[in-house]
Amino acid sequence: MSESEKKLISAEGLQKLEDELNDLKVNRRSEIAQKIKEAREQGDLSENAEYDAAKDEQRDIEARIEEIEAILKNVEVIDESNIKEGHIHLGSIVKVHDKEFDEDITFKIVGSTEADSLNNLISNESPIGRALMNKKVGSKVKVETPAGVMEYKILEISR
Repeated sequence: MSESEKKLISAEGLQKLEDELNDLKVNRRSEIAQKIKEAREQGDLSENAEYDAAKDEQRDIEARIEEIEAILKNVEVIDESNIKEGHIHLGSIVKVHDKEFDEDITFKIVGSTEADSLNNLISNESPIGRALMNKKVGSKVKVETPAGVMEYKILEISR
């Protein structure tokens, strides 16, 4: 995989993924194995709802393990030494003023694997994230989004 295809991630995001992977492999796998064992002991598997549910859960756990392992193979942790002070970058917490709704919003700029718009974790690859990257306090940005053009003024940048 080339460098340009690597996904950027914060050290915190990497740690969360590694912790989740460890929990899935160490704890959840053994829990589900125990559930399957107990369901088998109940006899006939053809009409055993507990067995079917445990096998479904096992499939979900294994799928998530594969997903995390694939993500971890293609990530690059942000090099904090190259960050320009006072500029927005991955890991920045940014307070902006939304002109259309006349309200202040706080975003954290994260890699695409960490993005969660419901918790204001905005991907650096999203339209808003791309528009904010490398800007400074006081800058104004216009962002083309599916909901239309949004205008923001950058009020604060922190870590």
